[in-house]
Amino acid sequence: MKAIEIADGVYRIRLEESGRELLATLNLTPGKSIYGEKLVSIDGKEFRVWDPFRSKLAAAILKGMDKTGIEEGSRVLYLGASTGTTVSHVSDIVGSRGVVFAVEVSQRVARELMEKVAMNRKNIVPIVEDARRPERYSLVYGKIDVVYCDIAQPDQTDIAILNTKRFLKESGRLILVVKARSINALKEPKDVIREEAEKVSRHGMKVTHVIDLNPYDRDHGMILAVN
Repeated sequence: MKAIEIADGVYRIRLEESGRELLATLNLTPGKSIYGEKLVSIDGKEFRVWDPFRSKLAAAILKGMDKTGIEEGSRVLYLGASTGTTVSHVSDIVGSRGVVFAVEVSQRVARELMEKVAMNRKNIVPIVEDARRPERYSLVYGKIDVVYCDIAQPDQTDIAILNTKRFLKESGRLILVVKARSINALKEPKDVIREEAEKVSRHGMKVTHVIDLNPYDRDHGMILAVN
């Protein structure tokens, strides 16, 4: 069994018993599983299997998004943290020298994020706030390397851009999940995704990747742009 690094802090591992190749991250908190994911030990290191059907970032990496900008020591502003499935893998990647500011508007969901994920990971800072009000993020300090936005709202791209303008450093990256049906249920999803990429470009960012997340997430796309 071996682990091959295919992107910064992201590995492809092959399971001996089945021969399956899986995506994984190094577990920042060995022995602890977050959402029932498989833990695999290779050469004295513990990896957490990363399910692309439960994480849009994992799906995008499998579909060619290799340079996400998220790496060891990165400072990430994560909008739409939910219960922390993807946040936990981002936490693995940035490691103890990095930080993930995890914004979630629902108090109930944020409580689960805190109890199941952030409590055991010192590099996650939960923020219970509306992503439309970045001026209220009193816990965010300094410039951000990556803004990751995964919010199911018609104005999700505008919300992402608002946060990049306030926090993202020069040459920082925006990773934007486009939930096409949340923006316009009547248009073809591929057209919605293209239009949102054009909107990001109009705001002065260079779009480097536009990825269709099928078959992992129907009617979803991922946009990567550089400030």
